[in-house]
Amino acid sequence: MRVLVTGGCGYVGTRLVEALLARTDAAVTVIDTAWFGNFLPADPRLTFAPLDVRGIDTFDLAPFDTIVHLANIANDPAVELNPYASWEVNVLATMRLADKAARQGVTQFIYASSGSVYGVRHEPDVTEDLDLVPISEYNKTKMVAERVVLSYGDAMVTTIVRPATVCGLSPRMRLDLTVNLLTMHALSRGRITVFGGTQVRPNIHIDDLVDLYLFLIERRVGGVFNAGFENLTVREIADLVAGQVPAEVVVTASDDPRSYRLSSKRLLETGFRPTRTVATAVGELAAAYRAGALADDPRWHTVKWMKEHNLG
Repeated sequence: MRVLVTGGCGYVGTRLVEALLARTDAAVTVIDTAWFGNFLPADPRLTFAPLDVRGIDTFDLAPFDTIVHLANIANDPAVELNPYASWEVNVLATMRLADKAARQGVTQFIYASSGSVYGVRHEPDVTEDLDLVPISEYNKTKMVAERVVLSYGDAMVTTIVRPATVCGLSPRMRLDLTVNLLTMHALSRGRITVFGGTQVRPNIHIDDLVDLYLFLIERRVGGVFNAGFENLTVREIADLVAGQVPAEVVVTASDDPRSYRLSSKRLLETGFRPTRTVATAVGELAAAYRAGALADDPRWHTVKWMKEHNLG
């Protein structure tokens, strides 16, 4: 089996590539700009191609059985830095990639969307059957790219994963994600500032998300799936962090309207089961920090790094 991972140097991508090499016999190719560095393991079955996904027209997809498409401009603030470039990366490049994959005989295409495509929802269970009401440019790019990928369902197995907010350790860390950010603040400052606090955030441990991608690759499961297993308010996350890392929790006002609860019942019906929790991630982050294996590196803050290096 030959697998192409776009965005394979990213937060989730690096962990996914590690798992593919350790737990399967796949030959893995990664394409990535490596804007935040390259922390991929050295392995004879791994090929790294330093390529912007917008240049996919020059890349031969014929050798690959499966594509896991992770490459994107991630999160609302990063997209707002350059909305035009974000539509190019998140939508137009996805369209070219999916079209070329279908024409060159790729048989499985897995697309990493986002649970945020639902917008602000008040239903107790946000399921895949609800209409998408994106409220930001980032959300809109993900929704449109989903529809593009699904339009190739007759040519290859197409799978859309709508992950919750991811948490946990990766060689290419992100400290701008809710659980990771609050945990780092507790560790480094002894103080957690919560903006609002009542907004609900669905969460998924990074290793559960990696397990899910391996599950989908092995079983060739098509369709659209939410992937989030703990719906917690931001205040609940802060209190959970403070329970493991003693810190003062300070609540301030916020105008952030984003709040939704993901239901992953459809995914659970496939037989997939998560094995980790937000508490697991907090404990792992704290242990790594105390061991000197985790620091607040500027590269771990996506928007700040992109601004400073004029990326996009």
